[in-house]
Amino acid sequence: MSTTASPTGLADPDELDLRLPVSYLADGHSVRSWLLTTDHKRIAILYAITITVFFFIGGAAATLVRLELATPEADVLRADTYNKLFTLHGVVMVWFFLIPSIPNTLGNFLVPLMIGARDVAFPKLNLISWYLNVGGGSLAVAALLLGGVDTGWTFYVPYSTVFSNTWVSLTVLGVFTTGFSSIATGVNFIATIHLLRAPGMTWFRLPLFVWAMYTTSLMFVLATPVLAVTLLLVVAERTFGLPIFDPARGGDPILFQHLFWFYSHPAVYIMVLPAMGVVSELITCFARRKVFGYTFMVYALVAIAVIGFFTWGHHMFTSGMSPYAALVFSFLSFVVAVPSAIKVFNWTGTLYRGQVGFESPMLYALGFVGLFTLGGLTGLFLASIPVDVHVQDTYFVVAHFHYIMVGASVSAYFGGLHFWWPKITGRTYPETWARFAAILMFFGFNLTFFPQFIAGYLGMPRRYHVYPPEFQIWNVLSSAGAAVLAVAYLMPLGYLTWSLLFGDRATNNPWDASGLEWRTTSPPPRQNFFGSPRVQGGPYNYHPEGVAPVHDQPRLPSRGSLT
Repeated sequence: MSTTASPTGLADPDELDLRLPVSYLADGHSVRSWLLTTDHKRIAILYAITITVFFFIGGAAATLVRLELATPEADVLRADTYNKLFTLHGVVMVWFFLIPSIPNTLGNFLVPLMIGARDVAFPKLNLISWYLNVGGGSLAVAALLLGGVDTGWTFYVPYSTVFSNTWVSLTVLGVFTTGFSSIATGVNFIATIHLLRAPGMTWFRLPLFVWAMYTTSLMFVLATPVLAVTLLLVVAERTFGLPIFDPARGGDPILFQHLFWFYSHPAVYIMVLPAMGVVSELITCFARRKVFGYTFMVYALVAIAVIGFFTWGHHMFTSGMSPYAALVFSFLSFVVAVPSAIKVFNWTGTLYRGQVGFESPMLYALGFVGLFTLGGLTGLFLASIPVDVHVQDTYFVVAHFHYIMVGASVSAYFGGLHFWWPKITGRTYPETWARFAAILMFFGFNLTFFPQFIAGYLGMPRRYHVYPPEFQIWNVLSSAGAAVLAVAYLMPLGYLTWSLLFGDRATNNPWDASGLEWRTTSPPPRQNFFGSPRVQGGPYNYHPEGVAPVHDQPRLPSRGSLT
């Protein structure tokens, strides 16, 4: 541990020595100090590195898939290789990137800071959760290196239990292991938010990002065990021959779908609720406006989390379920759109009469709102039974899924990363490049996935590596968009890495934001704050209560501290 170097870690060496505690980045430089750390901020960095590796592994598989689909014939890949690549892409991106992306990186770093705590409730459990995530990911990558898996990321039975001779069990065990990482993170966040809030930080003074992490954590804890049991049953049938899902021996393959989607539909909200929390923080800051309808936003988050547990059946309209059950699931799928629409309405209301700035985090946030709205509206199509039957297992579903999970959630992740980057690293990045990357990502994403709505509606099925020539135009557009999107994803990796070495020193609050996390140094010290925070008001103090911001004036800074 070093306490004699720069007083604030990444501080400018020309600054005066104020005898402040070292930053968390300067609190030990050895590999051991990182691998055995219990500091929530360092664990967030470890998670960020891990998911970045998985993101590019999954992205490389998607690149090969899109390259193959540029022509109707099988030019690049054999059928079995194609199957293994789209499975690899789905498994890695869903289980090892999207689900842990915001909760385990930004959530780990920010939740204690936002509520005025010195760390999470169980720091050692936090570190163990990272090791579980790495262990699960290693098993999945080992399965890839040993020959791959060809079942798709959903592991549908009886194919995954009876017919597939690939490395299903090893991959399933990897997902099973990382599920415990999610549960540990959820337990930690729930306990932290209940027990470690600063004096004065009441429930309805919590930032919306913290509310989003709280509801997500509840879903982690309640839904993930169901997935774990389901995957264990798959391994038990493959390994010990237990007749659980095999219909030839009295099993029920539909049971697997019920159990799998009971977790996996809430998992959609596990991925998107944290993104909603991030975007709420960005829009209020860059519009210089209090969040419109804060209380409704909180209730909408809770409603999405609760209703999300009762909509899994809309994935199974074509599986032979009772028409009455299908009607109930269809109705509930429409109902869950209501709180989602409230959030979009309130984000728009927050922008109204705001002093809107178009810094890079805001561009990502606005991109999120557009992509989430389109993805959500197409979700209503899939909630309608006749339309769902028409587009079942087509590229329409692929496009809808990616608009929500990738377009919206990844945009929010990058927005949050850019917003809090100065706080995390103590460095600033080149804003022009960041804005260009945000705009390029928006256009690249739409060029990739919007043509898939059309191809899917016209009947192109997913998971086929050869297809009729009439679909080629849509696939060429999609593959061209994927190339643009790949560049947009690589750009932040370049200029953010550059900023670590050559970026200017960040001030403590470069965005004039009002959150508690901005009331400490950039980067923060090991104990987060230099005293004991005491909260005296609600979040988002950008203008007096009941008074609209001044129009046609220079953008106003935050009106002082939350504390």
